[in-house]
Amino acid sequence: LRRATQVPISIDTYKAQVAREALIQGADIINDISALRFDAAMAGLAAAEKVPVVLMHMRGTPRTMQTEPRYNDVLREVAVFLAERVQFAVEAGVAPEDIIVDPGIGFGKTVDHNLTLLRGLSVFASLGRPLLVGASRKAFLGKILGAEPDERLEGSLAAAVAAVIGGAHIVRVHDVKETYKAIRVADAIRAGAAESGAR
Repeated sequence: LRRATQVPISIDTYKAQVAREALIQGADIINDISALRFDAAMAGLAAAEKVPVVLMHMRGTPRTMQTEPRYNDVLREVAVFLAERVQFAVEAGVAPEDIIVDPGIGFGKTVDHNLTLLRGLSVFASLGRPLLVGASRKAFLGKILGAEPDERLEGSLAAAVAAVIGGAHIVRVHDVKETYKAIRVADAIRAGAAESGAR
């Protein structure tokens, strides 16, 4: 991939050894679904390599996260968690400008939790960090639409547009061409100008 493109490459792992090898091979960003919790060496690696790191909210572990997830206030609890993880990363030596936050759509959340997060993304602006949202083809869209993953394009586009309007800076998607076109329009609406500079 690094030989084929200059587009930034993100390695999705919570294991420092995997991240280290990926960085050697040309990856640019560490995307850690554990927000630096599962591997004690990950924060130090991100700090030493001076690379951007995505801190994502997840209740439990990938194996247990969907076992009756409950929150008293999902927006507040996710925001508090991310604020704590940002502070942890900074104290570990990660530059604040290298931190990206992700509310973890679909990771330890019900359909209603996911919808609440998408509707309330503006809450995360208080963290002062770029916001990444990954809703593409997620199970909650399938439950709403009654559709299998490869039949969730329209739902994924709706979620991506809602995320952008809500303040997301980055969206993780499967259908890049279609999402790019939808987001160009959403970004123009948000900016109030046709030349929105959407990327």
